[in-house]
Amino acid sequence: MKKTFRKDILIVILITLVSVSATCQDKASSVSDTEVKVEKKRKKKKKKVKLPDIDLSHWKVTLPVANDKGKPVEIEPPEILDFAEMEVAKPYMYIDSTRGAIVFHAMPTDSKTRNTKYTRSELREQMEPGNNNVNWTFADGAYMRGKLAMEATTRDSEGKYHRTIIMQIHGRLTNEQRDLIGEDDNNAPPILKIYWDKGKIRVKTKVLKNVNVGVPAILHEDAWGDDEGFNFEQEVGFKKFTLEVKVSEGKLVVILNKNEYKVYENIHMRKWGVFENYFKAGNYFQTRDKGAFSKVRFYELEVSH
Repeated sequence: MKKTFRKDILIVILITLVSVSATCQDKASSVSDTEVKVEKKRKKKKKKVKLPDIDLSHWKVTLPVANDKGKPVEIEPPEILDFAEMEVAKPYMYIDSTRGAIVFHAMPTDSKTRNTKYTRSELREQMEPGNNNVNWTFADGAYMRGKLAMEATTRDSEGKYHRTIIMQIHGRLTNEQRDLIGEDDNNAPPILKIYWDKGKIRVKTKVLKNVNVGVPAILHEDAWGDDEGFNFEQEVGFKKFTLEVKVSEGKLVVILNKNEYKVYENIHMRKWGVFENYFKAGNYFQTRDKGAFSKVRFYELEVSH
């Protein structure tokens, strides 16, 4: 009897130990699984930092804020490469790291460039960094491509969105041409303006008032007028879209989303060959309405010659 009793006790103790061990393992396993799940959740919450695919080493920017001389602030290469750390630039040109874009923010201010009443947060191409005197002609050829989107813009008193110029080709007089016609700067008209206009892309170019005009009269700004403009059919709204501008001798092509093309190949483009040019891209805001603003995102921007 005693032996049987002791045997029964040993069996009970053994079963109890096995049960306790199994329970501990279950708890350990449960804690381990919970920790893994929490760790996975933490990893999911981490946001990826995206940077725009834009090399600014051949661009300067004009901002809608005045310097101590009352002129718009300009940041040239190489300083522009550190724009994200510059306090003067932060309100008007900054990186959206969640979307991988540079945002150009413009609004009416007292800081206007010469020959315009509007303000801008806009890049100006510099083929030679820091030098405005090295530019290109249509005969040289040029190409610009941008991927961008309108982030936000205000409405006018009629409820219509304010418009802004997002890309340009601007003409420039050489020093010799400037002196020839007695001008005090090198400014020439923009041969191309591309607008974000009420959710669509609108293109404007210059045309000669008299196609028979020659040098030096052709160099004067008043020799040129505006064409009637062209609207692409696709409505881009506030979505991402791609614009390409291709320039060759006597020819200008604008492409929207590799789908719609507008080709300019005429006497006006051939005559425009007399000028030097440079690209512009960003946000050249087209209103003085109080409280108005717009923000344009550029994800990609490239230029080649």
